[in-house]
Amino acid sequence: MTHKSVLGEVREVQLAIQLIQLGARLQFLESEVGLSRERLIRLYKEIKGVSPPKGLLPFSTDWYMTWLANIHSSMFYNMYQFMKIHSDEEKVWILIKSYKLYLQQIAAQDSEPILDFTRAYTMVRFFDSDMLQLSTCCRCSGQFVAHAHDHKSGYVCVLCRPPSRAGKARGAKRGAAGEAAAGIEAMGFGVEAAPGGAGLH
Repeated sequence: MTHKSVLGEVREVQLAIQLIQLGARLQFLESEVGLSRERLIRLYKEIKGVSPPKGLLPFSTDWYMTWLANIHSSMFYNMYQFMKIHSDEEKVWILIKSYKLYLQQIAAQDSEPILDFTRAYTMVRFFDSDMLQLSTCCRCSGQFVAHAHDHKSGYVCVLCRPPSRAGKARGAKRGAAGEAAAGIEAMGFGVEAAPGGAGLH
């Protein structure tokens, strides 16, 4: 007969609360938190005031290859890799702390996050499934998200060779794009070709 630990259950609830506040979808909560689906739905409603959204999780790696999404995704994944190498915490906590750090860096640049928590989580799964890789730019030495098994030799990142229409979107998108690109460089992001893929300064 198994006995549930009260403290263990408290930790599960605390984990669920943090994940919900970051925007985790119900599918992710069910896979990472040892609470019943009914309890997770009740918790979600209490915190967000609405029912959890329905629908499939992202299933394509192509979203991460577009210009601005690639910059944000690469910044997040370099942070995640750094923490993964230098921390002995569980994977889910590394994910949480990396995403919070990403949000802090974006806020420090007075910009808007492009990568939501679900996309961040899905990207980590794509890396684990060998669908994505980090490629090192031959110009700036930064490490950027790329399709797995792409040629790494001669790779040029989206910052060193932005598409012709990059940053020309109207309104808020235009501001966010320009600020993000400037912010990434100001942060000195990902320009250290460290072993194991952790390229943060």
